[in-house]
Amino acid sequence: MTNDQTTTAPPKARGRRHAERGRQATPAARLAVAALIDQPPRRDRLLEYLHRLQDARGAITADALAALAEVMRLPLAEVYEVATFYAHLDVITDPAAVPPRLTVRVCDSVSCALAGAEALYSELRGALPPGVRVLRASCMGRCDAAPVVEVGRRHVTRADVPRIAAMLDGPAPAPVPGPRPEPLTTEDYRVLRRCLSGGLSREDATARVEDSGLRGLGGAGFPAARKWQFVRRELGPRYLAVNADEGEPGTFKDRHYLEAAPRTFLEGVLIAAWVIDAEAVYIYLRDEYPHLHEALRRELALLDGLRLRLPPIELRRGAGAYICGEESAMLESLEGKRGLPRHRPPYPAQVGLFGRPTLIHNVETLYWLPAILDRSAEAFRAGGRRGRHGLRTFSVSGRVKDPGVKLAPAGISVRELIEEFCGGMQDGHTFVAYLPGGASGGILPATLGDEPLDFGTLEQHGAFIGSAAIVVLSQQDSVREVAVNLMKFFAHESCGQCSPCRLGTEKAVPLMEESRWDRAALEDLARVLQDASICGLGQAAANPILSVLRHFPGAVS
Repeated sequence: MTNDQTTTAPPKARGRRHAERGRQATPAARLAVAALIDQPPRRDRLLEYLHRLQDARGAITADALAALAEVMRLPLAEVYEVATFYAHLDVITDPAAVPPRLTVRVCDSVSCALAGAEALYSELRGALPPGVRVLRASCMGRCDAAPVVEVGRRHVTRADVPRIAAMLDGPAPAPVPGPRPEPLTTEDYRVLRRCLSGGLSREDATARVEDSGLRGLGGAGFPAARKWQFVRRELGPRYLAVNADEGEPGTFKDRHYLEAAPRTFLEGVLIAAWVIDAEAVYIYLRDEYPHLHEALRRELALLDGLRLRLPPIELRRGAGAYICGEESAMLESLEGKRGLPRHRPPYPAQVGLFGRPTLIHNVETLYWLPAILDRSAEAFRAGGRRGRHGLRTFSVSGRVKDPGVKLAPAGISVRELIEEFCGGMQDGHTFVAYLPGGASGGILPATLGDEPLDFGTLEQHGAFIGSAAIVVLSQQDSVREVAVNLMKFFAHESCGQCSPCRLGTEKAVPLMEESRWDRAALEDLARVLQDASICGLGQAAANPILSVLRHFPGAVS
């Protein structure tokens, strides 16, 4: 070949174009999906869009998933992994499969288990008509009225088979409507107006909250004012994320405050947002509370009538994942991802939602802010027992005559709480044990029933108060069976990200179901869960094991 010669590539073969790989959506599916979501779509609202698809069709089909991925310009695998992560999303990949006409979920968490949930589940599976699917489900936040069953989107408390069967004679029951808000008055948001008008500075508000001793009341108990200071020192934009996804078995106090005083809660939200100069607010509310979604949407619609400069508030809907009560997993879910906890540091106060400094509070913490700023730190700290100050909200369920949300002096003992606020034990039941902090807080014997219920008082006994979810057990309950129930809950709710939690909780269940526990094996497993799990779910999953081995050795030997 000489230098002036050139070569050319052979022409491409003419023929049929290769079909695109992967599952392709039909034009009709693309149009249907586009009509249900925002235009242009927002990546962080993927979970919201999946809810809309399911609400419209009763389930999420493979065609709808493919269409959603195309419309949002996301990989189908990314959309699929989010859709299949959450318990309340039903993904059907078989085109021939028919979605269930109705889904009935039976809560099998500890308070409902004590009230006969397992027998109810078995009866319902044999009593309900074809096309009705019966599933076990985790805590629904109505532990004071156990057993609880969700029929479609409506909760049935103190449920039995005849009541549920009667509900299925007609169309699927609609959710209970939320309360309609009263018109705004001059008293509403009075403390917020004072803050925004300069009557109270951010520094004064922070100092007053610090003096009050207000702590995060979702479980960790971190001082609220210190959180504000950490977030304020970071460069903006900053965000406020509200954790209203109380999924701890035995906990229902946030539901109580949202039902009783949604406006007070929202005032606390806006005060906290003002203190940190938040760019926007995101409220992550659990899917098990549809009536509260409606109530808060109505209240939010009234905020325009205040004619104040307020940050935008987005109300987001969880999807039945307990792990999203962990703050960093909640942030991931708010960003439209699977609720997988993040490694820390950095902490959310530095790198939180969308990579920006983020203040995270639970419902009850925010609920108390207007009262603290309206009165004084001393008034908030009034009362208390055994050297503690102020009042504490307890969710009480189990074998007491009058379960429910109890506002009692901080430092009260469980024995006093039962006798003074719950009407004593149910007839025929004797107090023998209690859970001081829901599934995560361990199990303590009645011999420790005079210990003060507060932060830092129960750790010496291998327990903690957490969200103050008190479940009372009697001589008619098996502590071993309660511990197994708790471990099954942790195994079901593990996000699967880390092997110690994913495999450890799963391996623990059959070991704990043995009539005689292998102490060495379970202690070794508990140590791995505590030391190697990424987040608090796996770390706390060891508590049922260690509590029984420490305080109730006779129950498993």
